[in-house]
Amino acid sequence: MKLTSIGIEEIRDIARGAAILGCGGGGDPEIGRLMAEAAIEELGPVTIVDPQDIADDSFILASAMMGAPTVVIEKIPRGTEPLAAFRRIEKELGKSADAVCSMECGGLNSTIPILVAAQTRLPLLDGDGMGRAFPELQMETFSVYGVPGTPACVVDEDGNTVICEASSDVEMEWLLRGVTIRMGGAAYLAHYPMSGADFKRTAVRNTLTLAFELGRAVRVARAGQNDPVKAVGQTFHGTVYGDVTELFRGKVFDVQRETRRGFALGKATVNGADEFDGSILTISFQNENLVAWRDGKAVATVPDLIIFLDPETGEAIPTERLRYGQRAAILCVAAPPIMTSLESLAVWGPLAFGYTGLDYWSIRIARTSLVSKLS
Repeated sequence: MKLTSIGIEEIRDIARGAAILGCGGGGDPEIGRLMAEAAIEELGPVTIVDPQDIADDSFILASAMMGAPTVVIEKIPRGTEPLAAFRRIEKELGKSADAVCSMECGGLNSTIPILVAAQTRLPLLDGDGMGRAFPELQMETFSVYGVPGTPACVVDEDGNTVICEASSDVEMEWLLRGVTIRMGGAAYLAHYPMSGADFKRTAVRNTLTLAFELGRAVRVARAGQNDPVKAVGQTFHGTVYGDVTELFRGKVFDVQRETRRGFALGKATVNGADEFDGSILTISFQNENLVAWRDGKAVATVPDLIIFLDPETGEAIPTERLRYGQRAAILCVAAPPIMTSLESLAVWGPLAFGYTGLDYWSIRIARTSLVSKLS
């Protein structure tokens, strides 16, 4: 079922599903949910538009949060920052946006654009530039397929505003990461100004609908006392995503985490339970879960989605909330084809994060013989 509008009930399901798509990162979606709910209650529902229905000459802007998820838990936004950045880019370019889009469909960055759409009364496009969450601004299908990220604008809770014109999207990330650190580790931005034609050509489509369907599937499964983890796996079938596999089940034994360079960096170790008893799974993360090793052998890596779920509730466990003793089911979802081209893997494959010697396709193919499919 395609999502056509977002009211209070829909946004709660979207927030739950976006946490799943966030792969442990993207920021706490509950913070964005509360802000968007307040805007929807005051201003009315947000209209959702399928990418195929937008005009080629439409002017689109992406809205997002930038920073470390660990910071956002304590540094709550005022709520005016995303709109301020959005309006500043409109002023910079001398034209008004026709629609809002998401930079990434995971975590807080799936709900911030809903807030901006409610405040501007603009439609929100059903798609994004990541198909999950990634830690850096150049890690966008928009960028990979030729849409420049700048001019971009970041705004903090005090109204401090920085406009960025960069020679490349990698430079944009480097410059704005430094600005965000000086703004306290979290800020809000508008970037990737593009046409409707560019969005249709470069976006991962219908991810907002997917977030809604994931959240609803978990809610319905719990209400019917069914397995919410299985419901999550089944929801991915028939979408642009590939096979869903259950990598592991067990209990979190150790978490090493620090906020450094503007990211939440670390790793989590899970001791196996049930059919995984006697095995150990280690996950490395940079805001988002990046690589999973089972008994020392890599079994999953970016850009495929590595997702921690509470096996009882089906709720996603973000990296900033991982703790000793948590029980977890860890899934891996194969990324959409638009995210696995050679151009894409050069930007967000394992080597882009410094994991030398890990071949994405070899690991993806081998995984089918190491883990069971979730069906």
